[in-house]
Amino acid sequence: MPAQPSVPALLSTLRTRQATSPALIWYGPSGERIELSGKVMDNWVAKTSNLLVDELDAEPGIRIRLDLPAHWKTLVWALAAWQTGCTVQLGEPAHPGGAAADVAVSDVTVTASQELLDTAGGTVVAVAQGALELRWPGDLPAGAVDYAAEVRSYADTYLSGEEAEEGYTALHSFLGSGLNLSYGQLAEAADGGTRQTLLIPASVDLPSVLTAALRTWAAGGTIVLAASEVEVTERLLAAERITARLQA
Repeated sequence: MPAQPSVPALLSTLRTRQATSPALIWYGPSGERIELSGKVMDNWVAKTSNLLVDELDAEPGIRIRLDLPAHWKTLVWALAAWQTGCTVQLGEPAHPGGAAADVAVSDVTVTASQELLDTAGGTVVAVAQGALELRWPGDLPAGAVDYAAEVRSYADTYLSGEEAEEGYTALHSFLGSGLNLSYGQLAEAADGGTRQTLLIPASVDLPSVLTAALRTWAAGGTIVLAASEVEVTERLLAAERITARLQA
């Protein structure tokens, strides 16, 4: 039986076998189209992983809450968190103080996220999502990290550190019915995909977006992610040669 596609193995595939072919295509709300090859995708993940380790002391067991919509930077953050052995949290615990995150990565609720984490000693990372934004467009609370302004200064290769054991929690979602995956189960979730060009509308729930992306990349395929404001036309489907579509 072949080895299951762990996140480090998947990233290795992106930067070698899929180095120049598209891994992720993003259609944004302002009409922008961003295409990331496997190599470029891996570079973004490496830079974010280095920021996590050097700035935020990431290591196995650290909990990172992604307060982000379906977006290409959200996928980068999830891969970086898993590359450094962290737990990705989606949504908030039903009970205050339960499974509090160490880091909150946010696109809009920066001040609220900072207030929530202050008592736990956590940190907020503000993620500007505009295609050309080089910094957060506004004021940030003291101690918050400006992702767009900081990430480009980090190396685009990542030297593997301590990896999470298979039993460590990789994904814990408080959204909907909830989803809890260990690192071993995350590798299983990435297995069995087919090489395809998969369209993912932003209306799909984030846990499904993440697991579908893993399966598609592990098989050498391409993700086309469209913001909710984007009209998915026949012209778009033909231009991107869409072969499958993830339903909400």
